[in-house]
Amino acid sequence: MQLLHIDSAITGDMSVSRDLTARTVQAWVQAHPGLSVDYLDLAQDAPSHLSAVSMGFRTGQNAATEAERAENAVSEKLVSQFLAADVVVIGTPFYNFSIPSQLKAWIDRIAQPGRTFRYTAAGPEGLAKGKTVIVVSTRGGVYSTSEGGRAMEHQESLLQTVLGFLGVTDVRFVRAEGVAMGPESKAAALEQAQQAIQSQLTLTA
Repeated sequence: MQLLHIDSAITGDMSVSRDLTARTVQAWVQAHPGLSVDYLDLAQDAPSHLSAVSMGFRTGQNAATEAERAENAVSEKLVSQFLAADVVVIGTPFYNFSIPSQLKAWIDRIAQPGRTFRYTAAGPEGLAKGKTVIVVSTRGGVYSTSEGGRAMEHQESLLQTVLGFLGVTDVRFVRAEGVAMGPESKAAALEQAQQAIQSQLTLTA
């Protein structure tokens, strides 16, 4: 069984999401002996944002230049890595009401027609089925407990939508919010997140 561990926070050792993804992966490894872990650090190794050079997998055009071939290789590596995973742990801090741009660049590379989704006469169909995805989300403030806060939240909601479009129906959340609202609030958020980690260690039936 393969687990893909993704971090996207740019704050290194200060990152709460990195701490929590590490805890999540450790818990899964302990609960599932023999689990193989692949790691992707998007702050250190992010794909470039989509451009005319890297759009070959969407347009169906053959690469004509070395730069296009290199970009195609990046896209193929990332989508193959995602498709090979049975479990994906995605760490995402809350940047300007959404996800880090590095994580968005990764999404743009794995959202490939014919690989992770396709269009049919009945509408789009996700092809990346049968996976368990744990989204580890961290937020300085609190957004989940009020209508106004939820209206400003485009982090978990974006990932839920994208993953659902790709066919992933088992999306779970480990959330720590209010981590910038003082030591007590942060401690409470981390404790709640730890409880969520321990309660979500089973695979999809």
